[in-house]
Amino acid sequence: MQTRSKIFDDLSQLMTNAMGVAQGARTEAETAMKSMIDRWMADRDFVTREEFDAVRAMAQKAREENEALAARIAALEAGKK
Repeated sequence: MQTRSKIFDDLSQLMTNAMGVAQGARTEAETAMKSMIDRWMADRDFVTREEFDAVRAMAQKAREENEALAARIAALEAGKK
């Protein structure tokens, strides 16, 4: 009976070790994949969200200034006639 318990203890230890190795492999694979994606994204020269929002705000301001100037020109031209 003692031998059977030893076999189960060894099998249990083996399964625990296998799960630890699998978890380590998973973590390593995730790290490698994240690193690969980060390098790929850096090579593509994408802009960050902050850069995009800043340029969008600048474009909106320029559009508003353009509309104000167009209205001013229209008012000046209407006054000439």
